[in-house]
Amino acid sequence: MGSATKVARAAKLEHVCQACGFRTPRWLGRCPECSEWGTLVEERVTGLGPRSLATGALLPTPIGEVPLEAGGRDSTGIGEFDRVLGGGLVAGSVVLLGGDPGIGKSTLLLTALDKLSRLPGERPVLYVSGEESLRQTRLRGERLGTLAPALLLLAEIDAELALAAADGCKPRVLVIDSIQTMHLPALGSAPGSIVQVRESAARLVAWAKRTGTPTVLIGHVTKDGALAGPRLLEHMVDTVLYFEGDRSHSYRVLRAHKNRFGSTNEIGVFEMRSEGLCEVSNPSALFLAERPKGASGSAVMATMNGTRPLLVEVQALVGDLAAGGSPRRTAIGVDAGRVALLTAVLEKKEGVPLSDRDVYVNVAGGATLDEPAGDLALAAALVSSSWNRALDPKTLVLGEVGLAGEVRAVGQVEQRLSEAAQLGFTRCVLPAGNHKRLGTGGPITLCGAASLSDALQALFP
Repeated sequence: MGSATKVARAAKLEHVCQACGFRTPRWLGRCPECSEWGTLVEERVTGLGPRSLATGALLPTPIGEVPLEAGGRDSTGIGEFDRVLGGGLVAGSVVLLGGDPGIGKSTLLLTALDKLSRLPGERPVLYVSGEESLRQTRLRGERLGTLAPALLLLAEIDAELALAAADGCKPRVLVIDSIQTMHLPALGSAPGSIVQVRESAARLVAWAKRTGTPTVLIGHVTKDGALAGPRLLEHMVDTVLYFEGDRSHSYRVLRAHKNRFGSTNEIGVFEMRSEGLCEVSNPSALFLAERPKGASGSAVMATMNGTRPLLVEVQALVGDLAAGGSPRRTAIGVDAGRVALLTAVLEKKEGVPLSDRDVYVNVAGGATLDEPAGDLALAAALVSSSWNRALDPKTLVLGEVGLAGEVRAVGQVEQRLSEAAQLGFTRCVLPAGNHKRLGTGGPITLCGAASLSDALQALFP
């Protein structure tokens, strides 16, 4: 009997990888699924099985007979936040917001909840904090000025009790801060474990779909910048947002990595001030505000983030190679492979010596350049630094560069030129294909370039 009891107890324990969720009855030093070391943690298995998120009838319904409801959105009152969400919060949607500790996630959501609680309808909003006490949250609210009567606070880490409180007050929006602190006592494992995060998120998602309440989950990130917990968490929610930025700088960027109700290309820009997060309505001016005048190695291009054109400064520094050293290639904000490709094209097609020189590339202001339309600006910055000749500060550079040295057309040129004109740019070097289609650029003089040679001749006459 004693041995049978021991077997039964042993059967209730499993070792679960905290990185990928892999399960094994015995402990291993290295997870065979994700190859991570020291991530297998012993957890007690319960009878809880996977739960269905379906809220409709059990019988299948023909697609043409599914009732349609007006898919309205609740504006958060923060334009940059609404832009990234696709226009606002959709009823029944679940949003996962991740970011480094102290980046401003709680500040952003507390400000949004304050504005949502003031909408007509007299419905409250609920902020559930598993990391801070009510007093700590109130102190932040005092600093931010978010003391609306309909903004309700709850300090709780039990997911079932939090949902019971939400059922009682029927909030317009529910915020959980954070999903890693939520737990279900029946599971037996500690909060933050793979099982707890997965099951707690499943309960919250099911509740959001059943009640039609927009729900926002704040998530921790790992040292690699990925959301902590099982990868399944990102698949369970409707929208995944990342709040990015350096805590030593005041500017923050909100990006959508997944959005079932909008574009994933939009970004929102904020500035952290003493009174909280403030929207930056003209980020192009922000990124170009400290651009040095008359300095070589600097070029400006217009990148598209969804529907928003954004002017960014591409910087390059080409230096002499140290004696006996190897050429260094450092790229920040742009793909290092793209830099290597363009240096090879410049040397092969235009005779610019770069293979035996150090090359450093940076996109100023912490912006990211991830579209081929920035190729020509990057090439221009490299040549400018190599020749020590500054570009005209009022010239915009656009175009994709191919391996044969050709300059290929880019999309949405009209929007890019319009943004540049508003910031005082008077000239643009762009692909000949775009120039032929546009004809004239209005207040901006257009110079078409069919090849890299044509572009360099226009930029460095």
